[in-house]
Amino acid sequence: MDKQRLAAALAALTLLPLAAACGSEDAGSESVGSGASASVTGAYWAVDDVTVDGKKSAAPGNAHLQIADGGKVKGNLGCNNFGAEAAFADSHVTFDKVQATEMACEGVPANFEQTLARTLADGDLTTEVEGDTLTLTTADGDRVALSKEEAATLKGTKWTITSPDADGKAHLTFDEKTGQVSGSLGCNKVKAAATVRDGRITLGTASTTRMMCDTSLMKTEKTLLGLFDSTVKYGLDHRTLTLTSENGESVNATAAE
Repeated sequence: MDKQRLAAALAALTLLPLAAACGSEDAGSESVGSGASASVTGAYWAVDDVTVDGKKSAAPGNAHLQIADGGKVKGNLGCNNFGAEAAFADSHVTFDKVQATEMACEGVPANFEQTLARTLADGDLTTEVEGDTLTLTTADGDRVALSKEEAATLKGTKWTITSPDADGKAHLTFDEKTGQVSGSLGCNKVKAAATVRDGRITLGTASTTRMMCDTSLMKTEKTLLGLFDSTVKYGLDHRTLTLTSENGESVNATAAE
Protein backbone atom coordinates (compact mmCIF):
# COMPACT_ATOMS: atom_id res chain seq x y z
CA MET A 1 0.00 0.00 0.00
CA ASP A 2 1.57 3.29 -1.08
CA LYS A 3 1.93 6.39 1.06
CA GLN A 4 -0.82 8.27 -0.79
CA ARG A 5 -3.30 5.56 0.01
CA LEU A 6 -2.22 5.40 3.62
CA ALA A 7 -2.80 9.13 3.87
CA ALA A 8 -6.23 8.95 2.25
CA ALA A 9 -9.14 9.42 4.61
CA LEU A 10 -11.88 8.86 2.08
CA ALA A 11 -14.15 5.84 2.11
CA ALA A 12 -15.61 6.10 -1.40
CA LEU A 13 -16.19 2.85 -3.25
CA THR A 14 -13.65 2.37 -6.01
CA LEU A 15 -12.79 -0.37 -8.43
CA LEU A 16 -9.48 -2.02 -7.66
CA PRO A 17 -7.22 -2.39 -10.74
CA LEU A 18 -6.90 -6.15 -10.50
CA ALA A 19 -5.75 -8.48 -13.24
CA ALA A 20 -7.52 -11.72 -14.16
CA ALA A 21 -5.93 -14.90 -15.42
CA CYS A 22 -7.07 -18.38 -16.35
CA GLY A 23 -6.37 -21.28 -14.02
CA SER A 24 -5.92 -25.01 -14.37
CA GLU A 25 -7.98 -27.76 -12.75
CA ASP A 26 -6.80 -29.59 -9.68
CA ALA A 27 -8.20 -33.11 -9.64
CA GLY A 28 -7.51 -33.44 -5.93
CA SER A 29 -9.62 -30.48 -4.92
CA GLU A 30 -13.17 -30.81 -3.66
CA SER A 31 -15.59 -29.69 -6.35
CA VAL A 32 -17.30 -26.48 -5.34
CA GLY A 33 -19.45 -26.32 -8.46
CA SER A 34 -21.04 -29.78 -8.09
CA GLY A 35 -22.63 -29.65 -4.66
CA ALA A 36 -19.71 -28.83 -2.40
CA SER A 37 -20.57 -25.13 -2.59
CA ALA A 38 -22.69 -25.74 0.49
CA SER A 39 -19.45 -26.22 2.44
CA VAL A 40 -18.12 -22.89 1.15
CA THR A 41 -21.09 -20.55 0.87
CA GLY A 42 -22.81 -19.13 3.91
CA ALA A 43 -19.72 -19.47 6.10
CA TYR A 44 -17.41 -16.82 7.51
CA TRP A 45 -13.91 -17.58 6.26
CA ALA A 46 -11.12 -15.86 8.16
CA VAL A 47 -7.99 -15.34 6.05
CA ASP A 48 -5.02 -16.98 7.77
CA ASP A 49 -2.27 -16.11 5.29
CA VAL A 50 -1.45 -15.44 1.65
CA THR A 51 1.46 -17.07 -0.18
CA VAL A 52 2.74 -15.35 -3.35
CA ASP A 53 5.91 -16.42 -5.17
CA GLY A 54 6.71 -18.72 -2.26
CA LYS A 55 6.55 -15.92 0.33
CA LYS A 56 3.91 -16.35 3.03
CA SER A 57 2.34 -13.29 4.65
CA ALA A 58 0.20 -13.59 7.79
CA ALA A 59 -3.17 -11.87 7.55
CA PRO A 60 -4.44 -9.15 9.88
CA GLY A 61 -7.12 -10.37 12.27
CA ASN A 62 -10.01 -8.74 10.40
CA ALA A 63 -9.31 -10.18 6.94
CA HIS A 64 -12.15 -12.44 5.86
CA LEU A 65 -14.70 -13.24 3.18
CA GLN A 66 -18.25 -14.57 3.02
CA ILE A 67 -19.97 -16.00 -0.07
CA ALA A 68 -23.78 -16.01 -0.17
CA ASP A 69 -25.70 -18.77 -1.93
CA GLY A 70 -26.33 -16.49 -4.90
CA GLY A 71 -22.61 -15.79 -5.32
CA LYS A 72 -22.48 -12.35 -3.73
CA VAL A 73 -19.21 -11.86 -1.85
CA LYS A 74 -18.47 -9.48 1.00
CA GLY A 75 -15.40 -9.32 3.14
CA ASN A 76 -12.47 -7.35 4.44
CA LEU A 77 -8.90 -7.15 3.11
CA GLY A 78 -7.44 -6.37 6.53
CA CYS A 79 -8.76 -2.83 6.87
CA ASN A 80 -10.82 -2.05 3.78
CA ASN A 81 -14.13 -3.75 3.02
CA PHE A 82 -14.64 -5.32 -0.38
CA GLY A 83 -17.36 -6.90 -2.48
CA ALA A 84 -17.36 -9.19 -5.50
CA GLU A 85 -19.32 -11.82 -7.40
CA ALA A 86 -18.30 -15.48 -7.19
CA ALA A 87 -18.86 -17.97 -10.02
CA PHE A 88 -18.37 -21.69 -9.36
CA ALA A 89 -17.41 -24.29 -11.98
CA ASP A 90 -16.08 -27.76 -11.28
CA SER A 91 -13.27 -27.35 -8.74
CA HIS A 92 -12.82 -23.65 -9.48
CA VAL A 93 -14.18 -20.36 -8.21
CA THR A 94 -13.73 -17.00 -9.91
CA PHE A 95 -14.18 -13.63 -8.21
CA ASP A 96 -15.39 -10.92 -10.59
CA LYS A 97 -16.29 -7.23 -10.21
CA VAL A 98 -14.06 -6.83 -7.17
CA GLN A 99 -14.58 -3.45 -5.51
CA ALA A 100 -13.11 -2.13 -2.27
CA THR A 101 -13.15 0.96 -0.10
CA GLU A 102 -10.03 3.11 0.22
CA MET A 103 -9.40 4.05 3.82
CA ALA A 104 -6.29 4.93 5.75
CA CYS A 105 -5.05 1.73 7.38
CA GLU A 106 -2.84 1.60 10.44
CA GLY A 107 -1.36 -1.64 11.69
CA VAL A 108 -1.91 -3.50 8.42
CA PRO A 109 1.30 -4.95 6.90
CA ALA A 110 2.53 -2.97 3.90
CA ASN A 111 1.02 -4.16 0.60
CA PHE A 112 -0.96 -7.00 2.25
CA GLU A 113 -4.34 -5.73 1.10
CA GLN A 114 -3.20 -5.34 -2.50
CA THR A 115 -1.61 -8.81 -2.42
CA LEU A 116 -4.77 -10.45 -1.10
CA ALA A 117 -7.06 -8.59 -3.51
CA ARG A 118 -4.94 -9.42 -6.56
CA THR A 119 -4.67 -13.07 -5.58
CA LEU A 120 -8.43 -13.41 -5.14
CA ALA A 121 -9.00 -11.76 -8.53
CA ASP A 122 -6.39 -13.87 -10.36
CA GLY A 123 -8.82 -15.76 -12.59
CA ASP A 124 -9.93 -19.32 -11.84
CA LEU A 125 -8.88 -20.42 -8.37
CA THR A 126 -8.83 -24.11 -7.52
CA THR A 127 -10.56 -24.85 -4.25
CA GLU A 128 -9.75 -27.40 -1.60
CA VAL A 129 -11.93 -27.84 1.47
CA GLU A 130 -10.66 -29.95 4.33
CA GLY A 131 -12.73 -29.82 7.50
CA ASP A 132 -12.89 -26.18 8.57
CA THR A 133 -10.12 -25.02 6.23
CA LEU A 134 -10.33 -23.68 2.69
CA THR A 135 -7.42 -23.17 0.30
CA LEU A 136 -7.71 -21.09 -2.87
CA THR A 137 -4.87 -21.60 -5.36
CA THR A 138 -4.06 -19.65 -8.52
CA ALA A 139 -2.72 -21.15 -11.74
CA ASP A 140 0.77 -19.97 -10.71
CA GLY A 141 0.57 -21.72 -7.35
CA ASP A 142 -0.11 -18.67 -5.17
CA ARG A 143 -2.45 -19.52 -2.29
CA VAL A 144 -4.92 -17.98 0.12
CA ALA A 145 -5.43 -20.09 3.27
CA LEU A 146 -8.67 -19.59 5.19
CA SER A 147 -10.36 -21.06 8.26
CA LYS A 148 -14.07 -21.25 9.04
CA GLU A 149 -14.91 -19.10 12.03
CA GLU A 150 -18.11 -19.28 14.08
CA ALA A 151 -20.05 -16.15 15.03
CA ALA A 152 -19.74 -14.77 18.55
CA THR A 153 -22.72 -14.28 20.86
CA LEU A 154 -23.36 -11.04 22.71
CA LYS A 155 -23.47 -12.69 26.11
CA GLY A 156 -20.54 -14.65 27.43
CA THR A 157 -18.05 -13.20 24.94
CA LYS A 158 -15.15 -10.99 25.99
CA TRP A 159 -15.48 -7.94 23.74
CA THR A 160 -12.22 -6.06 23.24
CA ILE A 161 -12.82 -2.37 22.52
CA THR A 162 -11.20 -1.28 19.26
CA SER A 163 -12.71 2.20 18.96
CA PRO A 164 -12.08 4.41 20.83
CA ASP A 165 -8.54 3.07 20.96
CA ALA A 166 -7.41 1.79 24.34
CA ASP A 167 -4.42 -0.22 23.13
CA GLY A 168 -6.41 -3.44 23.61
CA LYS A 169 -6.79 -2.83 27.35
CA ALA A 170 -10.52 -2.03 27.39
CA HIS A 171 -13.01 -4.87 27.27
CA LEU A 172 -16.57 -5.76 28.31
CA THR A 173 -18.37 -9.04 29.02
CA PHE A 174 -22.14 -9.39 29.32
CA ASP A 175 -23.15 -12.10 31.80
CA GLU A 176 -26.54 -13.70 31.17
CA LYS A 177 -26.81 -15.28 34.64
CA THR A 178 -26.09 -12.14 36.66
CA GLY A 179 -27.64 -9.65 34.24
CA GLN A 180 -24.51 -7.54 34.48
CA VAL A 181 -21.70 -6.23 32.31
CA SER A 182 -18.16 -6.15 33.64
CA GLY A 183 -14.67 -5.53 32.37
CA SER A 184 -12.14 -2.76 32.01
CA LEU A 185 -12.40 0.78 30.70
CA GLY A 186 -8.72 0.69 29.74
CA CYS A 187 -7.39 1.36 33.21
CA ASN A 188 -10.19 1.06 35.74
CA LYS A 189 -12.41 -1.97 36.21
CA VAL A 190 -16.14 -1.47 35.68
CA LYS A 191 -19.37 -3.28 36.56
CA ALA A 192 -23.02 -2.39 36.02
CA ALA A 193 -26.47 -3.89 35.50
CA ALA A 194 -27.25 -4.69 31.86
CA THR A 195 -30.67 -5.56 30.45
CA VAL A 196 -30.76 -6.74 26.83
CA ARG A 197 -34.01 -6.42 24.88
CA ASP A 198 -35.09 -5.77 21.29
CA GLY A 199 -31.68 -4.74 19.96
CA ARG A 200 -30.96 -2.45 22.88
CA ILE A 201 -29.03 -2.68 26.13
CA THR A 202 -30.06 -0.67 29.16
CA LEU A 203 -26.94 -0.05 31.22
CA GLY A 204 -27.14 0.93 34.87
CA THR A 205 -24.86 3.15 36.90
CA ALA A 206 -21.21 2.16 36.46
CA SER A 207 -19.29 1.00 39.52
CA THR A 208 -15.57 1.53 38.91
CA THR A 209 -12.22 1.47 40.60
CA ARG A 210 -10.46 4.83 41.07
CA MET A 211 -6.99 4.50 39.56
CA MET A 212 -5.31 7.28 37.59
CA CYS A 213 -3.93 6.52 34.14
CA ASP A 214 -2.24 8.41 31.35
CA THR A 215 -4.25 11.08 29.56
CA SER A 216 -5.16 9.04 26.47
CA LEU A 217 -6.60 6.19 28.52
CA MET A 218 -8.56 8.55 30.75
CA LYS A 219 -10.06 10.14 27.63
CA THR A 220 -11.12 6.71 26.40
CA GLU A 221 -12.59 5.87 29.79
CA LYS A 222 -14.66 9.06 29.73
CA THR A 223 -16.10 8.06 26.35
CA LEU A 224 -16.93 4.54 27.54
CA LEU A 225 -18.50 5.79 30.74
CA GLY A 226 -20.87 7.80 28.54
CA LEU A 227 -22.57 4.52 27.63
CA PHE A 228 -23.77 3.91 31.18
CA ASP A 229 -26.93 5.21 32.87
CA SER A 230 -28.61 5.01 29.47
CA THR A 231 -29.98 2.71 26.79
CA VAL A 232 -27.71 1.95 23.82
CA LYS A 233 -28.40 0.24 20.53
CA TYR A 234 -26.22 -2.74 19.71
CA GLY A 235 -25.35 -4.42 16.44
CA LEU A 236 -23.65 -7.79 15.97
CA ASP A 237 -21.79 -8.66 12.77
CA HIS A 238 -20.25 -12.08 13.22
CA ARG A 239 -17.45 -11.24 15.69
CA THR A 240 -17.84 -7.46 15.73
CA LEU A 241 -20.01 -5.54 18.19
CA THR A 242 -21.14 -1.93 17.81
CA LEU A 243 -22.70 0.01 20.68
CA THR A 244 -24.39 3.28 19.75
CA SER A 245 -25.27 5.79 22.46
CA GLU A 246 -28.37 7.97 22.54
CA ASN A 247 -26.39 10.91 21.09
CA GLY A 248 -25.19 8.80 18.15
CA GLU A 249 -21.62 8.10 19.27
CA SER A 250 -20.40 4.57 18.52
CA VAL A 251 -18.10 2.19 20.35
CA ASN A 252 -16.72 -0.78 18.40
CA ALA A 253 -15.40 -4.05 19.75
CA THR A 254 -14.25 -7.44 18.50
CA ALA A 255 -14.56 -10.85 20.09
CA ALA A 256 -11.38 -11.87 21.88
CA GLU A 257 -9.74 -15.08 20.74
